[in-house]
Amino acid sequence: MGYADVGFNGCKDIPTPNIDRIAKNGVVFTNGYVSYAVCAPSRAGLITGRYQDRFGYSRNPLYKPFDPTVGLPLTEQTLPELLQQNGYNTMGIGKWHLGVHEKFRPWNRGFNEFFGFLGGGHRYFPEDYTIVNQDSAKNEGESYRTKLIRKQTVVEEKEYLTDALSREAVSFIERNKQQPFFLYLAYNAPHAPLQATPKYLSRFDHIKNPKRKTYAAMVSAVDDGVGTVLDKLQQLHLTENTIVVFLSDNGGPESDNGSDNGPLRAGKGSLFEGGIRVPFAIQWPSQIKANTKYEQPVISLDIFATIVANIGKISTPKNELDGANLLPYLKGTKQGSPHEYLFWRHFDQKNYAVLHQSGFKQVILKDSSFNLYNLKADIEEKVTIDDKKMMSVFQQQRKKWEANTIPPIFYGLNQEELYEREKKQHQKKE
Repeated sequence: MGYADVGFNGCKDIPTPNIDRIAKNGVVFTNGYVSYAVCAPSRAGLITGRYQDRFGYSRNPLYKPFDPTVGLPLTEQTLPELLQQNGYNTMGIGKWHLGVHEKFRPWNRGFNEFFGFLGGGHRYFPEDYTIVNQDSAKNEGESYRTKLIRKQTVVEEKEYLTDALSREAVSFIERNKQQPFFLYLAYNAPHAPLQATPKYLSRFDHIKNPKRKTYAAMVSAVDDGVGTVLDKLQQLHLTENTIVVFLSDNGGPESDNGSDNGPLRAGKGSLFEGGIRVPFAIQWPSQIKANTKYEQPVISLDIFATIVANIGKISTPKNELDGANLLPYLKGTKQGSPHEYLFWRHFDQKNYAVLHQSGFKQVILKDSSFNLYNLKADIEEKVTIDDKKMMSVFQQQRKKWEANTIPPIFYGLNQEELYEREKKQHQKKE
């Protein structure tokens, strides 16, 4: 989803009244980031509260159901695992993308319940779900056609994908209204392929660009779903003490799917702002003041840290978190910025970004060129600044951070040939 594709970030052609309710009921992070510019690594950071580079989950993985090396390492504790250990009923809904081998599947990573699909994307109309078994898909493209699953059970779904995910979310909340619960609702929309029902398309006859029109319809379906979730919480009198977080896993790819990142440079896959700054809002009425805007840089890694620090007595996370507890900053009991620096590394390890709390940002491109920007004066990242002293400090900070990271631990999409070549070499040795 693009930065400018929600009402609270200024979108005019796609109404998102329900997503905007989260913003109105809580806080909008105007400088809200994710830890990576594409889906799977970003999700790995979100669900562990740690830079995914620390454990090598720095690529979108190949779809390999029988390879025990392609997935989120078991050394990493997930947020649902921690909450599950502390009495929460947990459910994952929608897109997984953190490993297809049995040991990496959601029900083995902290989720009591799961409804959705295991790969990095999916088709939206049930008539396209022609592959029965998740293990039968030979590659990522085929995985888009697998039937949905409820844990290990294949589901004969009849609804449009986004509507089905919303239905399951509301059902889970209803069934768990009397106990602590954690719901991870990972909509596939508006990820490709661009597919929407007439119900949603009919809302956007004013949009003439066919790609943007379908994209808008897909966002509208998500917004409807968010509305059903918020309504269910309200109906059950759970709103006041439920933390609701909304964000995208990366910036919009713009021309590929009709998304809009507004003034931000580039999009999905890029370490310029359009790839990593996303729509990001949290509501928690009993703790966070409504209609708040927070302008200091925050990152998706903070969600894990904020939740575990503020939900009562809970066991200590297994690994040291990179995220910060945001609540003291939002309440004003703590001043300054949650982070002095934020870091990004592209999987090829030649492309980096470092953001300082002041708004200065260094981007190192694949051609090894160093670029410094002042985001407060130049949100579009058009004007480079010549400040060798500052660049040197940024370099020192990046190297210090990178010393505690590792290279990618598996091949990614578009590296199938390398994967197969290495596999054959291993087989010859054996």
